[in-house]
Amino acid sequence: MPPGKVNPYASLPSVDRLLDTPTLRAAGGRFGRILVRDSARAVLDERRRELSRGRAPAPVDIGDIAARVEAHAAAVLAPPLRPVFNLTGTVLHTNLGRAPLAAAAAEAAEAAARRPTNLEYDLDRGRRGDRDGHLEPLLRRLTGAEAATVVNNNAAAVLLVLNSLALDREVPVSRGELVEIGGSFRMPDVMRSAGCRLREVGTTNRTRLEDYDAAIGPDTGLVMKVHASNYAITGFTAEVPEADLGRLCAARGVPFAVDLGSGSVVDLEAFGLPHERTAREALAAGADLVTFSGDKLLGGPQAGIVVGRRAAVAGLKRNPLKRALRVDKMAVAALAATLALYLDPDRLAARLPALRQLARGEREIAALADRLRPAVAAALSGAAEVAAVACRSQIGSGALPVDSLPSRGLAITPATEGGKGTGRALARLADAFRALPVPVLGRIRAGSLVLDLRCLEDEAGFAAQLGGLAP
Repeated sequence: MPPGKVNPYASLPSVDRLLDTPTLRAAGGRFGRILVRDSARAVLDERRRELSRGRAPAPVDIGDIAARVEAHAAAVLAPPLRPVFNLTGTVLHTNLGRAPLAAAAAEAAEAAARRPTNLEYDLDRGRRGDRDGHLEPLLRRLTGAEAATVVNNNAAAVLLVLNSLALDREVPVSRGELVEIGGSFRMPDVMRSAGCRLREVGTTNRTRLEDYDAAIGPDTGLVMKVHASNYAITGFTAEVPEADLGRLCAARGVPFAVDLGSGSVVDLEAFGLPHERTAREALAAGADLVTFSGDKLLGGPQAGIVVGRRAAVAGLKRNPLKRALRVDKMAVAALAATLALYLDPDRLAARLPALRQLARGEREIAALADRLRPAVAAALSGAAEVAAVACRSQIGSGALPVDSLPSRGLAITPATEGGKGTGRALARLADAFRALPVPVLGRIRAGSLVLDLRCLEDEAGFAAQLGGLAP
Protein backbone atom coordinates (compact mmCIF):
# COMPACT_ATOMS: atom_id res chain seq x y z
CA MET A 1 0.00 0.00 0.00
CA PRO A 2 1.40 3.45 -0.89
CA PRO A 3 2.89 5.51 2.00
CA GLY A 4 0.30 7.68 3.72
CA LYS A 5 -2.56 5.60 2.32
CA VAL A 6 -4.97 4.40 5.05
CA ASN A 7 -5.70 0.69 5.00
CA PRO A 8 -9.51 0.51 5.07
CA TYR A 9 -9.43 -3.07 6.33
CA ALA A 10 -7.44 -2.15 9.44
CA SER A 11 -10.54 -0.75 11.10
CA LEU A 12 -12.37 -4.08 10.85
CA PRO A 13 -12.62 -5.75 14.25
CA SER A 14 -11.40 -9.29 14.82
CA VAL A 15 -13.91 -12.09 15.29
CA ASP A 16 -12.96 -12.37 18.97
CA ARG A 17 -13.47 -8.66 19.53
CA LEU A 18 -16.87 -8.82 17.85
CA LEU A 19 -17.95 -11.79 19.94
CA ASP A 20 -17.02 -9.89 23.09
CA THR A 21 -19.49 -7.07 22.41
CA PRO A 22 -22.60 -7.01 24.63
CA THR A 23 -24.80 -7.51 21.57
CA LEU A 24 -23.10 -10.73 20.49
CA ARG A 25 -22.60 -12.08 23.99
CA ALA A 26 -26.36 -11.91 24.35
CA ALA A 27 -26.85 -13.33 20.85
CA GLY A 28 -24.62 -16.29 21.74
CA GLY A 29 -26.97 -17.14 24.57
CA ARG A 30 -29.97 -17.08 22.25
CA PHE A 31 -28.57 -18.60 19.07
CA GLY A 32 -25.53 -20.59 20.24
CA ARG A 33 -21.85 -19.63 20.28
CA ILE A 34 -20.88 -21.58 17.12
CA LEU A 35 -23.59 -20.06 14.95
CA VAL A 36 -22.79 -16.51 16.11
CA ARG A 37 -19.09 -17.07 15.44
CA ASP A 38 -19.81 -18.34 11.90
CA SER A 39 -22.16 -15.39 11.29
CA ALA A 40 -19.42 -12.98 12.44
CA ARG A 41 -17.02 -14.46 9.92
CA ALA A 42 -19.61 -14.24 7.15
CA VAL A 43 -20.46 -10.60 7.92
CA LEU A 44 -16.79 -9.60 8.10
CA ASP A 45 -16.13 -11.27 4.74
CA GLU A 46 -19.04 -9.35 3.24
CA ARG A 47 -17.80 -6.08 4.75
CA ARG A 48 -14.35 -6.68 3.22
CA ARG A 49 -15.96 -7.11 -0.19
CA GLU A 50 -17.91 -3.88 0.33
CA LEU A 51 -14.72 -2.04 1.27
CA SER A 52 -12.95 -3.38 -1.81
CA ARG A 53 -15.72 -1.90 -3.94
CA GLY A 54 -15.79 1.36 -2.03
CA ARG A 55 -19.33 0.75 -0.82
CA ALA A 56 -18.72 0.75 2.93
CA PRO A 57 -17.79 3.68 5.16
CA ALA A 58 -14.45 3.78 6.91
CA PRO A 59 -13.79 3.73 9.78
CA VAL A 60 -16.13 0.84 10.46
CA ASP A 61 -18.78 1.08 13.19
CA ILE A 62 -18.35 -2.03 15.36
CA GLY A 63 -21.87 -1.64 16.75
CA ASP A 64 -23.27 -1.73 13.22
CA ILE A 65 -21.30 -4.87 12.41
CA ALA A 66 -22.44 -6.57 15.62
CA ALA A 67 -26.04 -5.78 14.75
CA ARG A 68 -25.55 -7.28 11.28
CA VAL A 69 -24.05 -10.42 12.82
CA GLU A 70 -27.02 -10.77 15.15
CA ALA A 71 -29.42 -10.36 12.20
CA HIS A 72 -27.45 -12.90 10.17
CA ALA A 73 -27.67 -15.51 12.94
CA ALA A 74 -31.38 -14.84 13.43
CA ALA A 75 -32.00 -15.29 9.69
CA VAL A 76 -30.22 -18.66 9.70
CA LEU A 77 -32.53 -19.92 12.44
CA ALA A 78 -35.72 -18.33 11.09
CA PRO A 79 -38.35 -20.98 10.24
CA PRO A 80 -38.32 -21.53 6.46
CA LEU A 81 -42.10 -21.96 6.36
CA ARG A 82 -43.83 -18.66 7.07
CA PRO A 83 -47.55 -17.97 7.43
CA VAL A 84 -48.99 -15.84 4.64
CA PHE A 85 -52.32 -14.22 3.84
CA ASN A 86 -53.70 -16.11 0.86
CA LEU A 87 -55.61 -13.42 -1.04
CA THR A 88 -54.83 -14.93 -4.46
CA GLY A 89 -58.38 -16.02 -5.11
CA THR A 90 -57.40 -19.72 -5.14
CA VAL A 91 -58.68 -21.35 -1.98
CA LEU A 92 -56.87 -24.71 -2.15
CA HIS A 93 -53.59 -23.27 -3.40
CA THR A 94 -50.98 -26.00 -3.97
CA ASN A 95 -48.03 -23.60 -3.60
CA LEU A 96 -49.42 -22.34 -0.28
CA GLY A 97 -50.02 -25.76 1.29
CA ARG A 98 -53.59 -26.42 0.10
CA ALA A 99 -56.14 -26.85 2.89
CA PRO A 100 -55.52 -25.18 6.26
CA LEU A 101 -56.07 -27.65 9.07
CA ALA A 102 -58.98 -27.47 11.45
CA ALA A 103 -58.06 -26.55 15.03
CA ALA A 104 -58.89 -30.08 16.18
CA ALA A 105 -56.57 -31.58 13.54
CA ALA A 106 -53.68 -29.23 14.36
CA GLU A 107 -54.03 -29.95 18.07
CA ALA A 108 -54.12 -33.70 17.43
CA ALA A 109 -50.97 -33.54 15.29
CA GLU A 110 -49.12 -31.51 17.94
CA ALA A 111 -50.14 -33.90 20.70
CA ALA A 112 -48.95 -36.88 18.66
CA ALA A 113 -45.66 -35.17 17.86
CA ARG A 114 -44.80 -34.47 21.50
CA ARG A 115 -45.13 -37.99 22.95
CA PRO A 116 -44.92 -41.66 22.05
CA THR A 117 -48.22 -42.99 20.73
CA ASN A 118 -49.86 -46.30 19.91
CA LEU A 119 -49.23 -45.69 16.20
CA GLU A 120 -48.57 -49.36 15.44
CA TYR A 121 -49.38 -50.94 18.78
CA ASP A 122 -52.58 -52.74 19.68
CA LEU A 123 -53.22 -51.72 23.29
CA ASP A 124 -56.03 -54.27 23.77
CA ARG A 125 -53.97 -57.26 22.63
CA GLY A 126 -50.55 -56.04 23.69
CA ARG A 127 -48.90 -56.60 20.33
CA ARG A 128 -47.99 -54.87 17.10
CA GLY A 129 -50.89 -53.15 15.34
CA ASP A 130 -51.64 -51.44 12.02
CA ARG A 131 -51.47 -47.64 11.67
CA ASP A 132 -54.36 -47.84 9.18
CA GLY A 133 -56.48 -49.14 12.02
CA HIS A 134 -56.80 -45.61 13.42
CA LEU A 135 -58.33 -44.37 10.17
CA GLU A 136 -60.09 -47.31 8.54
CA PRO A 137 -63.26 -47.34 10.67
CA LEU A 138 -63.89 -43.64 9.95
CA LEU A 139 -63.19 -44.02 6.23
CA ARG A 140 -65.45 -47.06 5.97
CA ARG A 141 -68.26 -45.19 7.68
CA LEU A 142 -67.90 -42.07 5.53
CA THR A 143 -67.52 -43.82 2.17
CA GLY A 144 -69.30 -47.18 2.51
CA ALA A 145 -66.09 -49.01 1.64
CA GLU A 146 -65.18 -52.46 2.96
CA ALA A 147 -61.60 -51.40 3.71
CA ALA A 148 -59.19 -48.48 3.47
CA THR A 149 -55.52 -47.59 3.57
CA VAL A 150 -53.62 -44.29 3.62
CA VAL A 151 -50.32 -43.19 2.04
CA ASN A 152 -48.53 -39.84 1.84
CA ASN A 153 -50.38 -38.24 -1.12
CA ASN A 154 -52.78 -39.11 -3.91
CA ALA A 155 -50.02 -39.62 -6.49
CA ALA A 156 -48.60 -42.24 -4.13
CA ALA A 157 -52.05 -43.81 -3.80
CA VAL A 158 -52.36 -44.12 -7.58
CA LEU A 159 -48.80 -45.47 -7.81
CA LEU A 160 -49.52 -48.09 -5.16
CA VAL A 161 -52.76 -49.20 -6.84
CA LEU A 162 -51.11 -49.53 -10.26
CA ASN A 163 -48.03 -51.34 -8.98
CA SER A 164 -50.06 -53.74 -6.83
CA LEU A 165 -52.67 -54.72 -9.40
CA ALA A 166 -51.06 -54.18 -12.80
CA LEU A 167 -47.28 -54.68 -12.53
CA ASP A 168 -45.96 -55.64 -16.00
CA ARG A 169 -49.51 -55.55 -17.35
CA GLU A 170 -51.71 -53.18 -19.33
CA VAL A 171 -53.96 -50.47 -17.92
CA PRO A 172 -56.62 -49.11 -20.31
CA VAL A 173 -57.25 -45.38 -19.77
CA SER A 174 -59.23 -42.95 -21.90
CA ARG A 175 -57.07 -40.58 -23.96
CA GLY A 176 -59.11 -37.71 -22.56
CA GLU A 177 -57.98 -38.61 -19.02
CA LEU A 178 -54.19 -38.72 -19.50
CA VAL A 179 -53.77 -35.69 -17.28
CA GLU A 180 -50.77 -33.63 -16.25
CA ILE A 181 -50.95 -32.22 -12.74
CA GLY A 182 -48.86 -29.50 -11.12
CA GLY A 183 -45.09 -29.79 -11.38
CA SER A 184 -45.29 -31.55 -14.80
CA PHE A 185 -46.28 -34.92 -13.30
CA ARG A 186 -48.15 -36.84 -15.99
CA MET A 187 -50.34 -39.91 -15.64
CA PRO A 188 -48.39 -41.86 -18.32
CA ASP A 189 -45.18 -41.18 -16.37
CA VAL A 190 -46.76 -42.39 -13.13
CA MET A 191 -47.82 -45.57 -14.91
CA ARG A 192 -44.32 -46.21 -16.23
CA SER A 193 -42.89 -45.65 -12.76
CA ALA A 194 -45.41 -48.15 -11.38
CA GLY A 195 -44.25 -50.77 -13.90
CA CYS A 196 -47.45 -50.74 -15.97
CA ARG A 197 -48.10 -50.40 -19.68
CA LEU A 198 -50.57 -47.72 -20.62
CA ARG A 199 -53.25 -48.78 -23.10
CA GLU A 200 -54.91 -45.65 -24.52
CA VAL A 201 -58.56 -46.03 -25.49
CA GLY A 202 -60.99 -43.78 -27.34
CA THR A 203 -60.06 -40.30 -28.52
CA THR A 204 -59.24 -37.08 -26.72
CA ASN A 205 -62.85 -35.90 -26.74
CA ARG A 206 -64.94 -39.08 -27.10
CA THR A 207 -64.55 -42.48 -25.46
CA ARG A 208 -67.21 -45.20 -25.60
CA LEU A 209 -67.84 -48.39 -23.65
CA GLU A 210 -66.89 -50.51 -26.65
CA ASP A 211 -63.45 -48.87 -26.65
CA TYR A 212 -62.79 -50.27 -23.20
CA ASP A 213 -64.33 -53.61 -24.12
CA ALA A 214 -61.99 -53.97 -27.08
CA ALA A 215 -58.96 -53.03 -24.99
CA ILE A 216 -59.57 -55.56 -22.20
CA GLY A 217 -57.70 -58.80 -22.76
CA PRO A 218 -55.56 -61.47 -21.07
CA ASP A 219 -52.82 -58.90 -20.37
CA THR A 220 -55.10 -56.35 -18.68
CA GLY A 221 -54.25 -55.82 -15.04
CA LEU A 222 -56.61 -52.98 -14.23
CA VAL A 223 -58.97 -50.48 -15.84
CA MET A 224 -58.63 -46.94 -14.48
CA LYS A 225 -60.83 -43.88 -14.76
CA VAL A 226 -58.93 -40.66 -13.96
CA HIS A 227 -60.30 -37.38 -12.66
CA ALA A 228 -59.80 -34.57 -15.19
CA SER A 229 -57.67 -32.32 -12.98
CA ASN A 230 -57.37 -28.60 -13.77
CA TYR A 231 -59.17 -28.73 -17.10
CA ALA A 232 -62.43 -29.70 -18.81
CA ILE A 233 -63.19 -30.93 -22.31
CA THR A 234 -66.38 -29.38 -23.67
CA GLY A 235 -68.32 -29.47 -26.90
CA PHE A 236 -68.54 -32.68 -28.93
CA THR A 237 -67.64 -35.05 -26.13
CA ALA A 238 -68.54 -38.42 -24.67
CA GLU A 239 -67.28 -40.39 -21.71
CA VAL A 240 -68.35 -43.68 -20.19
CA PRO A 241 -70.31 -43.45 -16.93
CA GLU A 242 -68.59 -45.15 -14.03
CA ALA A 243 -71.54 -47.49 -13.49
CA ASP A 244 -71.32 -48.81 -17.07
CA LEU A 245 -67.58 -49.24 -16.81
CA GLY A 246 -67.97 -50.94 -13.43
CA ARG A 247 -70.43 -53.48 -14.89
CA LEU A 248 -68.13 -54.16 -17.85
CA CYS A 249 -65.10 -54.76 -15.62
CA ALA A 250 -67.10 -57.03 -13.33
CA ALA A 251 -68.30 -59.06 -16.31
CA ARG A 252 -64.78 -59.37 -17.72
CA GLY A 253 -63.22 -60.14 -14.33
CA VAL A 254 -60.92 -57.10 -14.35
CA PRO A 255 -60.37 -54.74 -11.38
CA PHE A 256 -61.76 -51.23 -11.82
CA ALA A 257 -60.15 -48.23 -10.09
CA VAL A 258 -61.29 -44.60 -10.00
CA ASP A 259 -58.87 -41.77 -9.24
CA LEU A 260 -60.96 -38.86 -7.95
CA GLY A 261 -57.95 -36.57 -7.57
CA SER A 262 -59.29 -34.07 -5.08
CA GLY A 263 -62.22 -36.14 -3.96
CA SER A 264 -64.88 -35.60 -1.31
CA VAL A 265 -66.73 -37.66 1.26
CA VAL A 266 -69.70 -35.31 1.52
CA ASP A 267 -72.16 -33.80 -0.95
CA LEU A 268 -70.84 -30.26 -1.43
CA GLU A 269 -74.20 -29.10 -2.77
CA ALA A 270 -75.45 -29.17 0.81
CA PHE A 271 -73.10 -26.23 1.43
CA GLY A 272 -74.11 -24.25 -1.66
CA LEU A 273 -71.17 -25.47 -3.75
CA PRO A 274 -71.08 -27.27 -7.12
CA HIS A 275 -71.31 -31.05 -6.95
CA GLU A 276 -68.05 -33.00 -6.80
CA ARG A 277 -68.21 -36.75 -7.19
CA THR A 278 -67.80 -38.50 -3.86
CA ALA A 279 -65.93 -41.67 -2.98
CA ARG A 280 -69.21 -43.28 -1.94
CA GLU A 281 -70.70 -42.59 -5.38
CA ALA A 282 -67.69 -44.10 -7.16
CA LEU A 283 -67.84 -47.23 -5.03
CA ALA A 284 -71.58 -47.55 -5.59
CA ALA A 285 -70.90 -47.37 -9.34
CA GLY A 286 -68.78 -50.52 -9.11
CA ALA A 287 -65.24 -49.31 -8.46
CA ASP A 288 -63.08 -51.83 -6.66
CA LEU A 289 -60.72 -49.09 -5.48
CA VAL A 290 -61.07 -45.30 -5.23
CA THR A 291 -58.19 -42.90 -4.59
CA PHE A 292 -58.38 -39.27 -3.45
CA SER A 293 -56.46 -36.60 -1.54
CA GLY A 294 -56.63 -35.76 2.12
CA ASP A 295 -55.47 -32.14 1.84
CA LYS A 296 -57.80 -30.76 -0.82
CA LEU A 297 -61.59 -30.78 -0.55
CA LEU A 298 -61.40 -33.11 2.43
CA GLY A 299 -59.64 -30.33 4.34
CA GLY A 300 -57.07 -32.45 6.16
CA PRO A 301 -53.31 -33.06 6.07
CA GLN A 302 -51.39 -34.19 3.01
CA ALA A 303 -52.39 -37.80 2.41
CA GLY A 304 -53.51 -40.18 -0.28
CA ILE A 305 -56.56 -42.23 0.64
CA VAL A 306 -57.55 -45.55 -0.93
CA VAL A 307 -60.95 -47.07 -0.17
CA GLY A 308 -62.58 -50.11 -1.70
CA ARG A 309 -63.07 -53.83 -1.58
CA ARG A 310 -61.40 -55.73 1.24
CA ALA A 311 -59.39 -58.12 -0.94
CA ALA A 312 -58.12 -55.33 -3.18
CA VAL A 313 -57.02 -53.15 -0.24
CA ALA A 314 -55.33 -56.14 1.40
CA GLY A 315 -53.25 -56.55 -1.76
CA LEU A 316 -52.08 -52.95 -1.48
CA LYS A 317 -51.01 -53.47 2.14
CA ARG A 318 -48.87 -56.47 1.15
CA ASN A 319 -46.93 -54.43 -1.40
CA PRO A 320 -43.45 -53.41 -0.10
CA LEU A 321 -44.10 -49.95 -1.57
CA LYS A 322 -46.76 -49.43 1.09
CA ARG A 323 -44.06 -49.06 3.75
CA ALA A 324 -42.13 -46.56 1.63
CA LEU A 325 -45.25 -44.48 1.05
CA ARG A 326 -46.82 -44.62 4.52
CA VAL A 327 -47.80 -41.56 6.55
CA ASP A 328 -46.30 -40.60 9.91
CA LYS A 329 -48.03 -40.34 13.26
CA MET A 330 -48.74 -36.60 12.93
CA ALA A 331 -50.58 -37.15 9.65
CA VAL A 332 -52.52 -40.07 11.11
CA ALA A 333 -53.60 -37.96 14.09
CA ALA A 334 -54.56 -34.94 11.97
CA LEU A 335 -56.44 -37.02 9.41
CA ALA A 336 -58.35 -38.92 12.09
CA ALA A 337 -59.38 -35.64 13.72
CA THR A 338 -60.45 -34.21 10.34
CA LEU A 339 -62.52 -37.27 9.45
CA ALA A 340 -64.20 -37.16 12.87
CA LEU A 341 -65.53 -33.67 12.06
CA TYR A 342 -67.57 -35.17 9.21
CA LEU A 343 -69.58 -37.19 11.70
CA ASP A 344 -71.26 -33.91 12.73
CA PRO A 345 -72.34 -32.41 9.38
CA ASP A 346 -74.41 -29.67 11.05
CA ARG A 347 -71.22 -28.02 12.35
CA LEU A 348 -68.81 -29.12 9.63
CA ALA A 349 -68.61 -25.83 7.71
CA ALA A 350 -67.98 -23.88 10.90
CA ARG A 351 -65.18 -26.18 12.05
CA LEU A 352 -63.40 -27.07 8.79
CA PRO A 353 -61.50 -24.03 7.41
CA ALA A 354 -61.34 -25.15 3.77
CA LEU A 355 -65.07 -25.79 3.58
CA ARG A 356 -65.84 -22.62 5.56
CA GLN A 357 -63.86 -20.50 3.10
CA LEU A 358 -65.36 -22.21 0.06
CA ALA A 359 -68.90 -21.77 1.37
CA ARG A 360 -68.41 -18.16 2.52
CA GLY A 361 -71.18 -15.91 1.28
CA GLU A 362 -70.53 -13.03 -1.11
CA ARG A 363 -72.39 -10.58 1.13
CA GLU A 364 -70.09 -11.33 4.07
CA ILE A 365 -66.99 -10.88 1.88
CA ALA A 366 -68.37 -7.63 0.45
CA ALA A 367 -68.81 -6.21 3.96
CA LEU A 368 -65.22 -7.15 4.74
CA ALA A 369 -64.00 -5.36 1.60
CA ASP A 370 -65.92 -2.21 2.56
CA ARG A 371 -64.40 -2.23 6.05
CA LEU A 372 -60.82 -2.72 4.87
CA ARG A 373 -60.76 -0.39 1.85
CA PRO A 374 -60.21 2.86 3.84
CA ALA A 375 -57.41 1.31 5.92
CA VAL A 376 -55.55 0.00 2.87
CA ALA A 377 -55.97 3.33 1.05
CA ALA A 378 -54.63 5.24 4.05
CA ALA A 379 -51.63 2.94 4.38
CA LEU A 380 -50.70 3.53 0.73
CA SER A 381 -50.70 7.31 1.27
CA GLY A 382 -51.92 8.23 -2.19
CA ALA A 383 -49.48 5.93 -3.98
CA ALA A 384 -52.40 3.89 -5.30
CA GLU A 385 -56.15 3.96 -5.66
CA VAL A 386 -58.08 1.30 -3.75
CA ALA A 387 -61.53 0.11 -4.82
CA ALA A 388 -63.82 -2.66 -3.60
CA VAL A 389 -64.57 -4.88 -6.61
CA ALA A 390 -66.40 -8.03 -7.54
CA CYS A 391 -64.17 -10.98 -8.47
CA ARG A 392 -64.27 -14.76 -8.84
CA SER A 393 -62.50 -17.27 -6.60
CA GLN A 394 -61.13 -20.58 -7.82
CA ILE A 395 -61.47 -23.71 -5.73
CA GLY A 396 -57.99 -24.90 -6.72
CA SER A 397 -55.87 -28.08 -6.66
CA GLY A 398 -57.77 -29.61 -9.55
CA ALA A 399 -61.15 -29.56 -7.82
CA LEU A 400 -64.10 -28.41 -9.96
CA PRO A 401 -61.76 -26.88 -12.60
CA VAL A 402 -64.43 -24.99 -14.56
CA ASP A 403 -66.38 -23.71 -11.56
CA SER A 404 -65.66 -20.46 -9.75
CA LEU A 405 -67.23 -18.72 -6.78
CA PRO A 406 -68.47 -15.12 -6.67
CA SER A 407 -66.31 -13.10 -4.31
CA ARG A 408 -65.22 -9.58 -3.45
CA GLY A 409 -61.81 -8.01 -3.14
CA LEU A 410 -59.75 -4.86 -3.20
CA ALA A 411 -58.33 -3.66 -6.53
CA ILE A 412 -55.19 -1.59 -5.87
CA THR A 413 -54.11 0.50 -8.86
CA PRO A 414 -50.79 2.39 -8.75
CA ALA A 415 -51.01 6.15 -9.23
CA THR A 416 -48.79 6.81 -12.28
CA GLU A 417 -48.71 9.72 -14.72
CA GLY A 418 -50.39 8.79 -17.98
CA GLY A 419 -50.09 5.11 -17.19
CA LYS A 420 -46.30 5.23 -17.59
CA GLY A 421 -44.38 2.57 -15.70
CA THR A 422 -47.55 0.78 -14.59
CA GLY A 423 -45.91 -2.64 -14.80
CA ARG A 424 -42.98 -1.60 -12.61
CA ALA A 425 -45.31 0.16 -10.19
CA LEU A 426 -47.46 -2.97 -9.90
CA ALA A 427 -44.38 -5.08 -9.25
CA ARG A 428 -43.25 -2.69 -6.50
CA LEU A 429 -46.74 -2.76 -5.00
CA ALA A 430 -46.83 -6.58 -4.95
CA ASP A 431 -43.31 -6.57 -3.45
CA ALA A 432 -44.44 -4.22 -0.69
CA PHE A 433 -47.33 -6.48 0.33
CA ARG A 434 -45.08 -9.54 0.27
CA ALA A 435 -42.54 -7.71 2.47
CA LEU A 436 -45.01 -7.30 5.35
CA PRO A 437 -44.38 -9.34 8.53
CA VAL A 438 -47.06 -11.77 7.37
CA PRO A 439 -46.71 -11.59 3.57
CA VAL A 440 -49.86 -10.76 1.64
CA LEU A 441 -50.25 -12.54 -1.69
CA GLY A 442 -52.71 -11.33 -4.31
CA ARG A 443 -52.92 -11.52 -8.09
CA ILE A 444 -52.29 -9.07 -10.91
CA ARG A 445 -55.33 -8.44 -13.06
CA ALA A 446 -56.08 -5.69 -15.61
CA GLY A 447 -53.50 -3.24 -14.30
CA SER A 448 -54.31 -3.73 -10.61
CA LEU A 449 -53.17 -5.83 -7.70
CA VAL A 450 -56.34 -7.62 -6.62
CA LEU A 451 -56.67 -8.96 -3.09
CA ASP A 452 -59.50 -11.52 -3.08
CA LEU A 453 -60.80 -11.51 0.50
CA ARG A 454 -62.59 -14.89 0.48
CA CYS A 455 -59.85 -16.57 2.53
CA LEU A 456 -59.14 -13.64 4.88
CA GLU A 457 -60.31 -14.68 8.34
CA ASP A 458 -57.81 -12.75 10.47
CA GLU A 459 -59.11 -9.28 9.64
CA ALA A 460 -57.49 -7.66 12.68
CA GLY A 461 -54.08 -9.20 11.97
CA PHE A 462 -54.19 -8.07 8.36
CA ALA A 463 -55.18 -4.52 9.24
CA ALA A 464 -52.67 -4.21 12.09
CA GLN A 465 -49.65 -4.62 9.83
CA LEU A 466 -50.72 -2.24 7.05
CA GLY A 467 -48.68 0.53 8.65
CA GLY A 468 -45.57 -1.32 7.51
CA LEU A 469 -46.35 -0.89 3.82
CA ALA A 470 -43.64 0.91 1.88
CA PRO A 471 -44.92 1.14 -1.72
